Amino acid sequence: MPDNSNSTKEEVRLQVFLAHSGVASRRACEKIILDGRVSVNGVVITELGTKVTSKDKITVDGKAVSLEEQKRYVLLYKPLGVVCTQSDEKGRPCAVDLLKERYTERLYNVGRLDMFSHGALIFTNDGDFAAKLSHPSAEIEKEYIVESSLPLPRYLAENFKRGVRVEGVFYKAKDAEELNSHKMRVVLVEGKNREIRRVFENAGVAIRNLCRVRIGNVELGELKPGDFRDLTEKEVQDLLRLCKN
Repeated sequence: MPDNSNSTKEEVRLQVFLAHSGVASRRACEKIILDGRVSVNGVVITELGTKVTSKDKITVDGKAVSLEEQKRYVLLYKPLGVVCTQSDEKGRPCAVDLLKERYTERLYNVGRLDMFSHGALIFTNDGDFAAKLSHPSAEIEKEYIVESSLPLPRYLAENFKRGVRVEGVFYKAKDAEELNSHKMRVVLVEGKNREIRRVFENAGVAIRNLCRVRIGNVELGELKPGDFRDLTEKEVQDLLRLCKN
């Protein structure tokens, strides 16, 4: 697994320290700093150039954070009706809460699935891993099985592969294959917000079920909703090798 132990021995940028502490991805940590939510030794820091060591007292929203020696990489089968946030002001169940009995580390999701979709979702406390995997330039494949209420238009899969413009936004699947009259396999590499739903809705097709079955080389396999497992070291390294950035 990636080793960040050298971060404890030398000065590092504050956003790097926060990412290695499992707060969020490095990019998300930059925004947390700019929003004035981070203090170092009692002083609020809003500049990204600040450097710290493990001896500094660092807090986020008043809560102390420290480097986590154990890096976690977890595949969760996110159930329907569960949201991909650390907490929800509406009181809806959060995917990360399904992991808290097993893991003491602060984990966060790499990418998202809307609450009406289910399937593969990766969690980690490794900010570098999360940033690399989630960046659009990584072009990591995500595979979905989509089931419709009514028969699929014969042209939909081919159109999705060629590219479809919906309300000024261009959506293009890396692959799309009709499995039967009510089911399609879709592979995305960018995954814009609600991409599959927007393309299907634009074609007048109501989605009955949307499940993500694969992220890169990692497949959902025999997991059931709410189940999770640690990724193997090989799966982690293969995911990083698949990244094109």
